Amino acid sequence: MPSDVEYSPVGEGLGMRDFWLYVWLRRAAVITAHVTGLGLTLSICLLSRPGTSLFSWHPVCMSVAYCLCMTEGVLLFSAEGSPFCFVSRKGKVRLHWFCQALVLIAAANGLGFMVASKNVSELPHLLTWHSVLGVCTLSATALQAACGVGLLFPKLLRLSSPPLRLKLYHATCGLVVYLLATVTVVSAMFSDWFQATVKGLAWWAFLLLPLFPALVVMNQITNAYLPRKKVTS
Repeated sequence: MPSDVEYSPVGEGLGMRDFWLYVWLRRAAVITAHVTGLGLTLSICLLSRPGTSLFSWHPVCMSVAYCLCMTEGVLLFSAEGSPFCFVSRKGKVRLHWFCQALVLIAAANGLGFMVASKNVSELPHLLTWHSVLGVCTLSATALQAACGVGLLFPKLLRLSSPPLRLKLYHATCGLVVYLLATVTVVSAMFSDWFQATVKGLAWWAFLLLPLFPALVVMNQITNAYLPRKKVTS
């Protein structure tokens, strides 16, 4: 009789030299994603010149929420290149919740500043793809946070699904939210404000920067939760 189905380890079939090269490349990618998220956030904050107007706080809050806090909230679970790799799983979950709480707080403030700026300028709302995507991203973020509460307190909420399946659902929905946030950030590069502020090759660099952390996050979640090649004995 075949034994229980197992999952093959990452890097199976590689020679020792190729395996370590694979590990170091993954580690370099995660570290680069950390640096990219932080660098993009700081750059947008400098370009926005916070305090010069109500609108200036909108890109600051949103970049802190999604480019920094949400990215770090996911990457802290990475086994390669995370500054929290020596923290226990329980500790990482608490840090994840802290980061996601910051996401909600910063995003809510960013939305408030945007609405206030539009009202003061007497401009209509939801006229661009960026604004529509932004509302979808904020709604998905709130729903994902609510799902996280269910994962944290399944017995209290009397959820019937097993914990492993709930984790899979949470991770999958989280990936969708992160990719949606990435599309929203990229769409901001086409706004009148950003195109008037950043031009030439720098604009193309900003356009591509959010994509790298998204690829790293997508790779991390799919490797952690999607079935790999099955092996039997």
